[in-house]
Amino acid sequence: MEQFLAVAAAHFLALLIPGVDFFLIVRTAAAHGWRGASGVCAGIASANGAFIAAAFTGLTVVGDERIIAWFELAGGAFLISMGIAFWRARILLAVGAEGAVGRTAWARNFGLGLASGLLNPKNLLFYVSLAATLSSATTGQLTLYGAWMFAIVLAWDLFVAAVMGAERSRAVLARALPWITKAAAIVVTLFGIGAVLSAARTLVG
Repeated sequence: MEQFLAVAAAHFLALLIPGVDFFLIVRTAAAHGWRGASGVCAGIASANGAFIAAAFTGLTVVGDERIIAWFELAGGAFLISMGIAFWRARILLAVGAEGAVGRTAWARNFGLGLASGLLNPKNLLFYVSLAATLSSATTGQLTLYGAWMFAIVLAWDLFVAAVMGAERSRAVLARALPWITKAAAIVVTLFGIGAVLSAARTLVG
């Protein structure tokens, strides 16, 4: 029980630290409402679920230093391209009652969230590090931890999307959305540059 509480606390505290996924959810929810952002949330949770499964089942390539470096390089390049896209994006905001979100739009947001989660080096490194501290855990315990973390990631992201995508929040954020988008672009790009530099140090060294 103590180990579970420690794992749950560490994981939730990591969720509270704003990162690329957080800014993506906020920006999507503010611009398109919580229904549109729910696709992003589902994609991010799925990516986290994949990392959890890989790390907790002892997939050896996940812990290989050079594999992680190449992953960081690819992820960093993706984040930089996402940051540039955010910076150049036209702000189209319709504040008011949300309409139904089409399957194509939801699937596109799901894909964006999945790519953001899978190519975010912070997510991979966190779960690899966490798995290393749980070497003595049983298969049943790891399954419980993994299911809990997946559920918490999804629930927290949907909560953020609901708060930021509510009609009142969107009305407040209407004037600030261009600045939110620019801020998201800068943060995402900096994360990407950091990942590329870290990967380069590992691969060159």
